[in-house]
Amino acid sequence: MLTELETTLLGIMMMVIMLGMGASMTWRDFLIAFRKPKGILVGLLSQYMVMPFLGYALAVLLGLPPAMAVGLILIACMPGGTTSNIFAYFSKGVLALSIMMTTVSTLVAVVMVPLLLGFYSGLAGVAGDYVIPAGNVAQVLVVLLVPTVLGMILRKLNANVGATVELVGSLLGVTVILFLIVTWVPRNYQMLLDTPAPVYLAAIGIGLTGMLLGYWLARALRQDRNRARTISLETGIQNGPLAALIVTLTFTGVQQQEVLFIPILYSLFIVINSSLITVWYRRTATAEALARDAAKVAA
Repeated sequence: MLTELETTLLGIMMMVIMLGMGASMTWRDFLIAFRKPKGILVGLLSQYMVMPFLGYALAVLLGLPPAMAVGLILIACMPGGTTSNIFAYFSKGVLALSIMMTTVSTLVAVVMVPLLLGFYSGLAGVAGDYVIPAGNVAQVLVVLLVPTVLGMILRKLNANVGATVELVGSLLGVTVILFLIVTWVPRNYQMLLDTPAPVYLAAIGIGLTGMLLGYWLARALRQDRNRARTISLETGIQNGPLAALIVTLTFTGVQQQEVLFIPILYSLFIVINSSLITVWYRRTATAEALARDAAKVAA
């Protein structure tokens, strides 16, 4: 499903993406964020309670086979992807909140992802050769924390270099997915044509439903509309390339192809879905800003 070259490039790209994510942060950002942590806590609640349960529920309701079920649950348990920061920016969301949510969810992932993946995979009846060992997941995440810390150090040593690395890392998040589209779709178009509707419903539904639930959970917990939209994007946009990397390092042969299918499909469609949602959110944010300005003039 992924060639050896694609797998190698995926690993390299993930390292650069994590380096860029680290370069977007300073220790001071953490101190500021934790003085008013409510938005981040709401985001973590969406990321690690709503999404994993949603992945499990969709896998069971749609009757997915074990390989597809574990692929869907893996995507649902992933931390936020750096591409969400780009979509948050273009949607006129709260970019600082988006970046902090991505960073904190990635740090927390070292503990939460292995636990949640094991729990929900077992609950969904995934067993035997399709189980992803918790140690494999934790090992990949710990390795990826190294470039994240290096990125933060770069930012501290030289802000200009840090800003450049941050930009490259964010753009590379989109490049990874576009790269998979350009190289993978033509090679697997027949399989895409033969794929049943429930699989597409799972791959597309996990992101869109996650955004919807993330928004309304944030609103229920008294986040303003703009922060809720930001949390919505962070909730639905998972780190698809990271999920693909974990699968390629865990499985081989036919098993790898079966488990990898939904993470790849998710990565393909989330760019389209997020772009449409971002346009809608941007228009909404613009309309709200104009209404506020009009109210100030009237006052």
